[in-house]
Amino acid sequence: MSLRQKKDKFVAKLLNKYPPLFNRWVESSTFMEFRDSPWTQLDKDLSRCRLALITTGGAHLRWQPPFDMTDPAGDPTFREIPSDASPSDMVITHNYYDHSDADKDINIVLPIERVFDLKQAGDIGHVNHRHFSFMGHILHHHLDTLIEDTAPKVATALKSDNVDIAILTPA
Repeated sequence: MSLRQKKDKFVAKLLNKYPPLFNRWVESSTFMEFRDSPWTQLDKDLSRCRLALITTGGAHLRWQPPFDMTDPAGDPTFREIPSDASPSDMVITHNYYDHSDADKDINIVLPIERVFDLKQAGDIGHVNHRHFSFMGHILHHHLDTLIEDTAPKVATALKSDNVDIAILTPA
């Protein structure tokens, strides 16, 4: 692990441990705002809906390429996670938050087992055959890539899968 990666992990733990420090960081940061977020009214019963998950927690399968932690602007790519993937086959590559609990239980950032519980209980109709994972730390020029390329690719995939509900689980 590089010195920069160690620093990033240290800062993430520090901000997590001291909420006033985190609040100060939030107040001094600039975030993107969108006033035109689309809203689509759900027109069928949840018990007939197909659900997919999207996480910004940096989760991926052990054999997939890890997210690029060497670029200070983040990694705008995504990883596709099949629904039948075992939680033990998933890892997290992300230096910008403390994911030690999620390392023990991936459902914290990608609640795939909970979604199957909802299906088994009849609360939702179907679990999509794939879910998507991003790295939630994306800045500068990578935002354009995310907005113009990778996010539309995922939206197209979800639409082609006939997904009715996509739940975003931030890290």
